[in-house]
Amino acid sequence: MQINPSTRTITTNEQTNLPAETDDHFILMTKLAIPPIRSNVVGRPRLTSKLEVGLRGPLTLLTASAGFGKTTLLSAAIQYYQWPTAWLSLDSGDDDLTRFWLYVFSALESAYPGASRGTLSVLQAPRHPPIEAILTMLMNNLLHLQQDIFLVLDDYHLITAEPIHTSLTFLLDHLPPRLHLVIATRVDPPLPLARLRTRGQLTEFRTADLRFTDEETTLFLKQVHGLDLSLEDIQALEARTEGWIAGLQLAALSMQGRKDISSFIKAFTGSHRYIVDYLVQEVLARQTQEVQYFLLQTSVLDRLNGPLCEAVTGQQDGQAMLEQLEQANLFLVPLDDERHWYRYHPLFTDLLRHRLQREQPELLPTLHRRACQWYEQQGLIPEAIAHSLAIADFEQAASLIESVGITFTRRGELTTLHTWLKALPAEVVQSRLALSMI
Repeated sequence: MQINPSTRTITTNEQTNLPAETDDHFILMTKLAIPPIRSNVVGRPRLTSKLEVGLRGPLTLLTASAGFGKTTLLSAAIQYYQWPTAWLSLDSGDDDLTRFWLYVFSALESAYPGASRGTLSVLQAPRHPPIEAILTMLMNNLLHLQQDIFLVLDDYHLITAEPIHTSLTFLLDHLPPRLHLVIATRVDPPLPLARLRTRGQLTEFRTADLRFTDEETTLFLKQVHGLDLSLEDIQALEARTEGWIAGLQLAALSMQGRKDISSFIKAFTGSHRYIVDYLVQEVLARQTQEVQYFLLQTSVLDRLNGPLCEAVTGQQDGQAMLEQLEQANLFLVPLDDERHWYRYHPLFTDLLRHRLQREQPELLPTLHRRACQWYEQQGLIPEAIAHSLAIADFEQAASLIESVGITFTRRGELTTLHTWLKALPAEVVQSRLALSMI
C-alpha cells in the first residue's frame, strides 16, 4: 500500500457537513471526529511503524483494557502520517443494526464524498433490503478508489448485537482492495479472527504491545507532567503499573508537589482497582471545592460542552472550567479541534459517578433532568431519553419516545426502539396508543 503524503486527514471542521441524503437531526457529529491529541504526546515509533505495515491488510485490531492508549495511538499515527481516515466513536446507543450502519456510512461519506452514495437513503427507507445488499452497494462504490480509506471503529466492545457482527463479517469477507478496517476494543470481537490470522490478513496490538516501556515511561513523566525522576524511581513506578498508562497518569498527578516522591512510589502497590481508588481520592482531595463540585455533577454526562455543563451544574463558567480541567490533565479528552466537546476518561467517569452516588445520591435526579431538558432543546432526543431512563422518569421517557417513534420506525432502528420500550413499565406502554402501536 502506498500512502500519498499529500493526502490530508479530514479535520473536525470539514466533518460538520453531512451528505444531503442523511437526516442529520439524530447524528451527533463529534462521534465522526478524529480525537485531537496534545502537542507533547509521547511518540511511540515502535508501534506506529507496526501500525503502518499492518494497515496494508484488511483488518487491524487493537485489544486491551481501558487506559492503555488505544485511541491516542491511532489518533497520533493518523495525524502524523496524514492517513485518510473515516472515524467513528461508538457508544452503547449504536448497538442497533440500522443505527450502526447509518453512522458508519455517514462517517465514510463525510470524509469521502461519494463513498456511501445511495446507501444512506436506502438504509433509511421504511422497508430496506437486507443489509448485505446495502453493503454490496457500498463496496461497489469503493471498488475503484484511487486512494486507501481507513475506517476506524473505536470502542467496538460496546457492540453486542449479533446482526451487527454478522454484517461486519460480510464486509470483511468482501472488502474492496483500498478499504481497510481498524477496530479498537477492550475485548476480542466475534469476528473470524482465526481465519484472518491464518491468512496473514490480521495485524494485532495486545496489552503487551501497548504497555509503556521504561523509555516511554520516562518521556511521559518528564515531557507530559514535568517530573524529573531518578532512574530507580522510574523503574519502580513502571514495574508497579506494568506500563498501564492510566495508572501512570494517576500516579503522576498524585506526585505533583510532593517532596518525598521515592517514598510515595515505594508505597504505590496493589491491584489496579485499588490503585485507581486510592489515587483518585488523592487527586480529588487536592482540588478546590469548586472543581470537585463541577467534576461530580458533570460525571452524569457521557459528553460535555460548556452550555451543557452550565445547564447541569447551574453555574455560568462551563467552558472556562472545561479548559481549566484540560490544562490540569484531569482526565478530560477533547473531542474536536475547537475544544467545544469533551469527555472524561472512562475510568475517571466510573469513579466520579461512584463517589457521587455515595456522597450525594439526592442530586442524581436533578442532574439527569437538567441534562435531559438540555438535550431535548437541542433536538438530540436519544440522549435525552437516556437521561430520563437513568432516573426512571418513565413518563418523560415515554413522551420523548413518542416524539421520535415514527421516525425511528421509518428508518428501521427497531432495536433501539425495542430497547427503550423494554425499559418502560408495561402499564406505561399500554396507556399510550402510539407506544402500543410501535
